[in-house]
Amino acid sequence: MNSTQFILDRLEEIGKALSKWDSTLALIGLGSVGTQLDRMDRYSDLDFFVIVKNGSKQQYLDELDWMREVSPIGYCFMNTRDGYKLLFADGVFCEFAVFDDAELAEAVFTPGRIVWKAEGVSDKIAIPQKPVESQSKRSTEWLVGEAITNLYVGLCREQRGEKLSAMRFIQGYAVDRVLELIEQLEPAATVHRDEFNLERRFEQRYPQAAGKITGMLLGYEHNRESALAVMSFLDEQFEVNHSMKQAVLELIK
Repeated sequence: MNSTQFILDRLEEIGKALSKWDSTLALIGLGSVGTQLDRMDRYSDLDFFVIVKNGSKQQYLDELDWMREVSPIGYCFMNTRDGYKLLFADGVFCEFAVFDDAELAEAVFTPGRIVWKAEGVSDKIAIPQKPVESQSKRSTEWLVGEAITNLYVGLCREQRGEKLSAMRFIQGYAVDRVLELIEQLEPAATVHRDEFNLERRFEQRYPQAAGKITGMLLGYEHNRESALAVMSFLDEQFEVNHSMKQAVLELIK
């Protein structure tokens, strides 16, 4: 893997390449190469926005010469209408989007870091005009209800031999609700929270609770055991409806 400095230098090089294009307004680093440099490591990728003048966006998407100028591209594909996932031949991975000035006003992102900007462009360009809306806190009753009914549906599918679907319901959807419940039960450590993905850095934010998750994620052949671990957690921490609990336990047998 490349060093953190090598990865950061690559972002600076992209900024220099973009500066040669007259329509470029700014390059904004996001996430661990944005305002959260303290959590960057050699496994970090380059998340960034390229901001361009109105009417010039498509040129940047159709022609990736501004990336090829920096280093040979090993692989890339357009994963959204606005951008790409791209791997440089030397192992630096990027996820980026291109927005014109008008689109940026509607883009949802957390504040970024200006890597490069054209003369006269305001520093405020890296601050979202439409900030991320914090997900309204869901009630404990709703989360417990969703978790236990996901267990039930998943175990019914396990009975039919639909192991993959069962795993999604038990080790996916139900565990997702458990993560939200843990946020209600325990104070988080002082670690950056990902506004878009609760599971990011979960082990660092909730080191004690992380150990409980292990038994809930036992894999394709162990849906029943995983369901029992989730059920045990719910039963220990919350008031669980007796009828649903018995229905789940009967399917686990």
